[in-house]
Amino acid sequence: MRLTVIGTGYLGAVHAACMAEIGHEVLGVDVDAEKIALLADGRTPFYEPRLQELLTRNVGSGQLRFTTSLREAAVFGEVHFICVGTPQRQDSPAADLRHVDAVVDGLAPHLRGSCLIVGKSTVPAGTTSRLAARVRALAPEDTDAEVAWNPEFLREGFAVEDTLRPDRLVAGVTSARADEVLRRVYAPMLDAEVPYISTDPATAELVKVAANSFLATKISFINAMAEVCDAAGGDVTTLADALGHDTRIGRRFLSAGLGFGGGCLPKDIRAFMARAEELGVGPAVSFLHQVDEINARQRRRTVDIAREMTGGDLAGRRVAVLGAAFKPDSDDVRDSPALAVAAAVHREGAEVRLHDPQAMENARAVLPQLEYAPDVDKACEDADLVLHLTEWIDYRRIDPARLAQLTPARRILDARNALDHPLWRAAGWTVRALGRPQPPAVPSQHTATQFAPVYSADLG
Repeated sequence: MRLTVIGTGYLGAVHAACMAEIGHEVLGVDVDAEKIALLADGRTPFYEPRLQELLTRNVGSGQLRFTTSLREAAVFGEVHFICVGTPQRQDSPAADLRHVDAVVDGLAPHLRGSCLIVGKSTVPAGTTSRLAARVRALAPEDTDAEVAWNPEFLREGFAVEDTLRPDRLVAGVTSARADEVLRRVYAPMLDAEVPYISTDPATAELVKVAANSFLATKISFINAMAEVCDAAGGDVTTLADALGHDTRIGRRFLSAGLGFGGGCLPKDIRAFMARAEELGVGPAVSFLHQVDEINARQRRRTVDIAREMTGGDLAGRRVAVLGAAFKPDSDDVRDSPALAVAAAVHREGAEVRLHDPQAMENARAVLPQLEYAPDVDKACEDADLVLHLTEWIDYRRIDPARLAQLTPARRILDARNALDHPLWRAAGWTVRALGRPQPPAVPSQHTATQFAPVYSADLG
């Protein structure tokens, strides 16, 4: 089939490459001419595992092309996927649908014949019906254009896998014809017995925000338990293991730490609350306010512990920050808890040196006032405190005994509860984490005089 994918951010670029990979002819569309030129040259504008491989192969074969023209897209496509962003509005927690509306306004006047417009962006319930009316008003009279909603459930870092082998497909349609078209689009997935749920558009729109709200609630629940464990002397990791054995609960996403961030969960739960208020059912989802607050409190608690670990004052302290992306296997720093903590520590007067395997340039664009280290060693050299804020596998593979030679203070706050704490403590490190008790002090096999202190150059 001939598909267009309008919007080439994380969602759109991955969707376009994956649809080409399963055999469709795909035309990617974006208003950003620089991004389109990059993609047309077979290069990714952001880091996502496996995306470069798919892009190179399908651009090279001609199966995947890119343009800035919605007119060209309207003429080319049988199915048009809307994959533009729906950020939080500046004046309220509601979703900003300007980009979605702009796509419809620019595409509809050029449509011809029979076609299907399929939204994948996360939108408030009722958006499909509103856009369908907009298409009817703007499209030529001889056009038979329908609007459906097919929400995405991608995890950054696993977006290619989640597109090619999703755990479910949801189609919000108003006709058998629209349903049949989407079944044709996703035929390889259906042949692989991926569950396919055909429903009305409002339910499809709600599935995405409900899924994100449930996930956010689960994360904030275990983070609330971490705070209780800190007060009661319990261990949140053991608590989570015990809870996870309950098949009604499960262990996934019960890992206490710095909390969630990124371009989806935070803004989606706020938009969901705003839409519920508009529908007159705000009290039904009022618990999400607490979910959001617990998530924000994890960032404040991390800074509080960092301050405590440096004797009650961060001013003048050298702090190494490991991680800038909101999660590993991504260079996305939107609403990143790691960057929020780094910025807060810097505001308290600390000299912050940050490292991230992929997100350094994006972080530098947001927080140019921080120092950026080319590797872990440079970041941690002579640091008074190390903050582990994004759980990259690179950081889990650090040899704490070797790093101790560069960091005489040997203090680390594992805000992601992802490091091997006994191993670090055996190497002479003081290790703190959210929701986990500190064991009794044990004499270290290392002493402060074994390693000559290594001082960083004057970074001004």
